[in-house]
Amino acid sequence: MVIDLYTHLAPRSFLDRMVVLAPKLGNIVNRLLSVKPLSDLDIRFRDMDSVPDYRQLISLPNPALEEIGDAQTGPELARLANDEMAELCQRHPDRFVGFAAAVYLADVDGAIREAQRAVTQLGAKGVLIYNHVAGHPLDEPQFRPFFSAMAELNRPIWLHPTRNASMSDYSAEEKSRFEMWWCFGWPYDTSVAMARLVFDGLFDRHPDLQIITHHAGGMIPFFDGRIGPGMDVLGARTSDEDYSVILPGLKKPHLDYFKMFYGDTAMFGATNGVKCALDFFGPKKIVFATDAPLGPIAKTYKGIAAMDVADDVKAAILHGNAARLLWL
Repeated sequence: MVIDLYTHLAPRSFLDRMVVLAPKLGNIVNRLLSVKPLSDLDIRFRDMDSVPDYRQLISLPNPALEEIGDAQTGPELARLANDEMAELCQRHPDRFVGFAAAVYLADVDGAIREAQRAVTQLGAKGVLIYNHVAGHPLDEPQFRPFFSAMAELNRPIWLHPTRNASMSDYSAEEKSRFEMWWCFGWPYDTSVAMARLVFDGLFDRHPDLQIITHHAGGMIPFFDGRIGPGMDVLGARTSDEDYSVILPGLKKPHLDYFKMFYGDTAMFGATNGVKCALDFFGPKKIVFATDAPLGPIAKTYKGIAAMDVADDVKAAILHGNAARLLWL
C-alpha cells in the first residue's frame, strides 16, 4: 500500500457555502474550482489510479480559514468541511484513509472544541493548521491551550505554510514578484514557525506531540549547520532584546528538537530535498506525500521508489510511518 499523507480536497458543497457566507471569496472559489481534481472525484480517482494500491489522507487546500472567514463564518466552514470530509472517507474507504480536520484557530477555544469533535465523533486522524494565524505566530501564549489539547487527543498536527504576494520580497516594493512568496516564501515561513515553536519550548511541554511539516521540513534539513552551531550564540546578533535565557531554558540541545518534527516528500517529484530530509529527520520521520492534486502523484512515487535506500526504509516512507501516525 502507498499512503499519501498530504493531499487536498475541496468538496463542492463546501465551496458553494463559502460563496454564500463570504461573497467576496468568489474569485478564490473560482480558482479552486479551476483545479478540477480538488472537487471532481471522478477526475481525482483517475489521477489516483496512476499508482497501484494508493490511498490518500485528505485536507482542505489553501487559503487558511482565518484568512477567508470571520468569527462566525470561519467556524461554520470548518464544521461543514469536516462533516463532508468524514462522509467522503466513509463512502470511499478504498480511496481515503482519513482526513485532517479543519479548525478556525483565530478562536482558540472554538478550534479546540472542533478538533475534539472531529477526532472523537467524526474519526479525524488529526488537524491541519497553518504556520501563522492571520499574522499571529504559533508561539504566542494564546495558542498553547490548542497544542495541549492536541497532545491530550494524541493525534498529529499537519503544519501547512501560508503566505501571499502582499508580503513583499524587498521593503521598497509593495508586493512579492514572480511568485517568490510561494516558491521560497512557503519553505521559509515553515522553517520560522518550526524554530519559534522549538524556542518556545513546545516539545518540552509536549514531548510526544507529532507535527508533520510540509515540503520536507522547509529549509531546516539543508540549513542544519546554521540552525545548530550557528544558533548556539543566539542573542549575540541582537541588542534590543535579551535572548540569553532561551537556549539554557530548553531541556536538551536545540537542534535535537527540530528532529522531532516529521517531514514529507511533497517536492513535486524531485528527490534531492527528500534525501536531505531523510538524512536529517531519519527514516522513521519521513512520510510519503504528493500535495495532490497540486503536485504530481506518479512522478513523486516513482522518485521515491527509485531512491537508493534500503527496502525497509522505502516501505516506512511509502506506508509504514503513516500507518503508525494514523493508528491504522
